[in-house]
Amino acid sequence: MSDTRKTLPTDTSDGMLLVISGPSGVGKTTITRAVERTFPGSVFSVSVTTRPKTAADVDGVDYRFVTDSQFDTMIAQDAFLEWASVFGKRYGTPRAWVDEHLARGRLVILEIDVQGAINVKRHKPDAFAIFVLPPSEEVLLERLRSRKREAEDVIQRRFAEARREIAQAETCGIYDAFIVNRDLDQAISQAVKVVRDASVRRKAR
Repeated sequence: MSDTRKTLPTDTSDGMLLVISGPSGVGKTTITRAVERTFPGSVFSVSVTTRPKTAADVDGVDYRFVTDSQFDTMIAQDAFLEWASVFGKRYGTPRAWVDEHLARGRLVILEIDVQGAINVKRHKPDAFAIFVLPPSEEVLLERLRSRKREAEDVIQRRFAEARREIAQAETCGIYDAFIVNRDLDQAISQAVKVVRDASVRRKAR
């Protein structure tokens, strides 16, 4: 797929792609948003999804909502950096948007699952990837229950998926840092530090 994006005089080569992953209930979204707020000019990638829009969703902010046929067209056009099917709905990261903001020298943040992170690293080996872990499986299960959003059978399904995802993350070899979220403020501070250190190392190369 050819790059038709217009080059600007302000384009730089020091943009950084940051991937943050972790199981449901581990607090990764809170950590991700805190990292985004800490680094001026950073941008959060909005995924394209086929899941139905809820009353709380804002199109283009939470997700970009498309039909199954539109998603199929984007796949055919190689428009995704990565995409995956989760609980019967599909989610994808738009390639052109990511490349554009990286060219502007920005920190581009993706919050995606392990399989998505593996695919991103395949296309963007220079991406920096963080995986957020719970202190223990017991704590994770309690956090899932404390959200009081879902029935117990759904919680158990999410818990089983979380255990599988953690095992995959620990063995796939693509994560640059693992952060255990025992205390949210400490986890945020650790995430900010490892991202800042990685950015400094890149600019020194």
